[in-house]
Amino acid sequence: MAMSGILRPGHAQIRVLDMEESVQFYTQVMGLMETGRDSSGRVYFKCRQEHDHNSVVLRQADHAGMDFFGFKVLDQATLEELDKKLQAAGVKTERIPAGEMLETGERVRFQIPTGHTIELFSEKKCVGSVCGYNDPDVDVIDGPGIRPVRMDHALIYGGDIDGNLKLFTEVLGFSLVERVKLEDGSTDLGTWLTCSTKAHDLAMVRHSEDAKLHHVSFMMESWEQVLRAADLMSRNRVSVDIGPTRHGITQGTTIYFFDPSGNRLETFAGGYQWYPDMPPITWSWEEVGRGIFYHDRKLNEAFLSVLT
Repeated sequence: MAMSGILRPGHAQIRVLDMEESVQFYTQVMGLMETGRDSSGRVYFKCRQEHDHNSVVLRQADHAGMDFFGFKVLDQATLEELDKKLQAAGVKTERIPAGEMLETGERVRFQIPTGHTIELFSEKKCVGSVCGYNDPDVDVIDGPGIRPVRMDHALIYGGDIDGNLKLFTEVLGFSLVERVKLEDGSTDLGTWLTCSTKAHDLAMVRHSEDAKLHHVSFMMESWEQVLRAADLMSRNRVSVDIGPTRHGITQGTTIYFFDPSGNRLETFAGGYQWYPDMPPITWSWEEVGRGIFYHDRKLNEAFLSVLT
């Protein structure tokens, strides 16, 4: 499928409580590569196979969570077109000038019905992956920590996920891949959306509080690398929520765990390839436990209640 419009998740700005401790965690435990620091004190990172300058930005604050989640679009013309579509749909947008984030071009920022801040951008400096572009070797895990392939997706919590679904599918061109129904059989508890051929690029769950982050996810290449990540988490005494296990929804393998500030992260591998001719998958309320955690077939309390 030729990709146009929104290409993929591009960056997440995460609030942390102690920058020094967080940088140590994201470099030595997560294995991300620090790519810069700006005058406001933010620290920038990329994953080993990412080509853009940054995908994770840390900002020190007095409470944890996510400031915004950004998607990269094909080019400047696409950015302009999507900005017009958002405004035509009644969404107020803001232009963030190029350079406000290191090595990142102009961004279009807006708020979605659940109160989360989303950004679109087309330009970010290409710094290359660990393999390079000329006669490259294959990628091997040769640095410290878990070393994920890329920042992959986010799961957000809030009230009006129906409004989110309408905005992302009808205005921004996302597709609905999977959904979970509440006990009434008609109301969505959660939806999983894609802008690519992945099983999901953004997911959302209905919740009484708006603008909440459940997790930011990092892609691993295999189940074996998820298990390796589990060993490293145990060695480094990382707080683990659940896993290693498998999802029924998306069919990926997973570990949920927390950074030192209490932000939940995920290592994720697998999941199926999605194409536009595939109908959405629906999970019933009775099977939601198996949908989220296929092996245990039940949810734990922390997974449902701990948010930032």
